Amino acid sequence: MKRLARRLAWLALAAALGLLAAPLFRAPAPLPPLTGTVERIVIEKAARRMSLIQDGKTVRSYRVALGFAPEGDKRRQGDGKTPEGEFTIDRRNDRSAFHLSLGLDYPRAGDRAEAAKAGVDPGGDIFIHGQPNALSEGFKLGGDWTAGCVALTNAEMREIWQVAPVGTRVEIRP
Repeated sequence: MKRLARRLAWLALAAALGLLAAPLFRAPAPLPPLTGTVERIVIEKAARRMSLIQDGKTVRSYRVALGFAPEGDKRRQGDGKTPEGEFTIDRRNDRSAFHLSLGLDYPRAGDRAEAAKAGVDPGGDIFIHGQPNALSEGFKLGGDWTAGCVALTNAEMREIWQVAPVGTRVEIRP
């Protein structure tokens, strides 16, 4: 009898703890859809984070993948680095080899001058984009895998595509 009472007490305690802990394991409520346009996109390479800024506030943050050798600023084509600095979205491509892409105005005049002085090609075609179109929807490559671009999931890229027109400022920090 004591054994049964002990078991029932343990079960009651476990149930109570489960009820108290349940809110900790619930999926977060979905975020409301973004409206309008963002004024700025901030990419923090070390944190692998992209934030959308609207009316001076962060309205979304995403985990991103970068170039395959992300530390340091891009200096030449093929170095696998994601450039650092202030850029502008200067083109949109919905027919890219990657799910949607927003082009950045890299290389800038200073990047071209530095590369010329070093006798190298500065590279180009730096984009914010989704996953390769050859992959199934919902699949996400792990780690830093791009040639210097910034990559997200396809769903995240669709959300960004809706609110980041040509002319949006992009800051890429180390």
